[in-house]
Amino acid sequence: MNQLIMALATGLYVGKIGWAPGTWGSLAALLPWLLIKDLPLSTYLMVLCVLFVVGFFVCGSAEKILDRPDAGCIVIDEVLGMFITLTLAPPHPGAWLLGFALFRIFDIFKPFPVCWFDQKIHGGIGIMMDDVVAGLYALLCLQLLWWGLINPIFLR
Repeated sequence: MNQLIMALATGLYVGKIGWAPGTWGSLAALLPWLLIKDLPLSTYLMVLCVLFVVGFFVCGSAEKILDRPDAGCIVIDEVLGMFITLTLAPPHPGAWLLGFALFRIFDIFKPFPVCWFDQKIHGGIGIMMDDVVAGLYALLCLQLLWWGLINPIFLR
């Protein structure tokens, strides 16, 4: 059971890449996202909810297995954060890369309340929630930038 928990928590071991595991986990999230991006919105949102619940349990268990709080190798939260960021993403690879960059910015710099969840809420819920909020920030910025600036100016 521990092997399954760690496989899920580390994004099928992508989180075990030594340098910048969160970035690798976010990048790896693009592959499964390509498989679900065209689902009906209600189904897509259900996938996000299921991933959140699974992530909550897996992250809490992985912390205990590793005996470290919010270990860097745990990247299922980045996968969810990317899926949130790319919700209703424009059908353009440039938008997807912009979403990736925005999510990484919010996940790394942790503006309020991302930092609050990261510092004050512990266990599986804390691990997941800071990336949920970072994903929501990135989603909002992606939509505003793409439809308000990039698309009207560069993609007419």
